[in-house]
Parts: sequence; structure tokens; C-alpha cells
Amino acid sequence: MFDPEKPDGTNKTLEIAISENGEPKLNNTYNIPARCGIAVIVRQNQVLEIENTFGTQVCDFWSFNAQDIQEYLSMEHIHTSLGSVYLKVGDSLVTNKRQKMFTIIEDTSEGIHDTVIASCDHHRYQELGCTEYHDNCVDNLRMALIAIGYRAPAIPSPFNIWMNIPIDKDGKIKWLAPSSQPKDKIKLKAEIDSIAVMSSCPQDLTPINGENFKIRDLNFQVLENS
Repeated sequence: MFDPEKPDGTNKTLEIAISENGEPKLNNTYNIPARCGIAVIVRQNQVLEIENTFGTQVCDFWSFNAQDIQEYLSMEHIHTSLGSVYLKVGDSLVTNKRQKMFTIIEDTSEGIHDTVIASCDHHRYQELGCTEYHDNCVDNLRMALIAIGYRAPAIPSPFNIWMNIPIDKDGKIKWLAPSSQPKDKIKLKAEIDSIAVMSSCPQDLTPINGENFKIRDLNFQVLENS
């Protein structure tokens, strides 16, 4: 039986929480190791800044209401709210209850991100021919929450930051390397108290993390209330 809380395997995500409860030191730079995930509490009006340190790394991103974990960032509801599958500076990201959770206030990249593709998981790597466990974003989500004392109530579709999935006029998609550059950053202002989860996507069987298929670190900060 499917259990959204239970990882199919483990990695060091379980050991690298930034604090016992996910509360950050403000304005401190934290590292997300390649192939791993981290959860962080972002309070209302604080700003989460994520850095694509090497320029080629996709960040799978989710967020849950810190007061009600059954409410979470929802790509389907964002599509309805914005009338688009593309996100840009000034856009608000809403929950499955249609409440504003984050607003994009800065993006130094070309703004190419994905809101359509599901996170990689154990079954995806089996489809791609893996016979043993492969690190994956869904398990990174599960483990990052476990590491700060929470359990995933569901596996929402992610905001795939810097993931380059062009959609043609016939609705066909391609899996391309990111167009982002080293040190590109995106800033998300929290509209409510949130539990943000970021995964340095471990996908090394398609070129979504660069033509060399190398998985890299990401960095992030939670900035003072604006």
C-alpha cells in the first residue's frame, strides 16, 4: 500500500537537518549537498533565497503550511490562479486551499522553470533501467520532513526551479539542460508561515541537470523580514 510518509530508501538527508525543528539562523548560508534534501521553516514576510551555485542544478521545491501540514503548495492550483504553466517575478504561488504561500520577488536567471513534471521517485528510476535503489526527490522530501519532526501528508507536484522542459505547440515536451548560470538566485517571500523543502535533484540519467549529468550542491538563506 502506498504510504506518502515512508521513503523507499535512505541517504544522508536524514542526518543533515539545519536544526532539530527546521528553524534557521537568519541570513546564514546553508548548503544542500548534491542528491540530498533539506527542510526549513520560513516565517511570514521572511524571504527564502535559493542559489544555483554551479548553474546547472535543478531544485525540486515544495512547501507546507506550518500551522496545517495538510495545506501545501499546489502546481494545479497555481496554473488555475495564474492561467499559465510558467512563473515569473511578481507571481504568487498558492496552496491546495488557494491561499497565497509565496511570492516570487527576484529571479536572476532567464526565468525558465517547470511546474508540470512530477518529482523523480523510485519507480521513475526503475522505468529508466535501475535495478538498485537510486536517490530521488520524493524520498528527499520525505526524509527532509522526517529530519525535523514532520511526516509528508502527500507527495505534491513540485515547483522545479531551473528545470528546462519546453512545451511545443502540440503539447510535446523535451528534457533539456538548465539555461541558468552559476550563482543565479531566486527569492521567494513567504506570505504565511511555511515549511519549505528543497531537493538537489539526483536525476543523472537524463540531461536535466546539465549535459555532463553531474549532480551538484545548492545553497540557500532565509533573510530577515522585509
